[in-house]
Amino acid sequence: MDRAHVEALGSKHAALQARIDDEEHRPHPDETVLAQLKKAKLKVKDVMLGH
Repeated sequence: MDRAHVEALGSKHAALQARIDDEEHRPHPDETVLAQLKKAKLKVKDVMLGH
């Protein structure tokens, strides 16, 4: 995997984490949205780690 791809994945991972943080700090977090965001973040991490 080339460096640009890894950097893009890192940015996507960070953006997903930011969205998770935002959702978790809302007065009434949407658990469905949180689950979807966390699943997407794990998929990105798996790609980054080569799984």
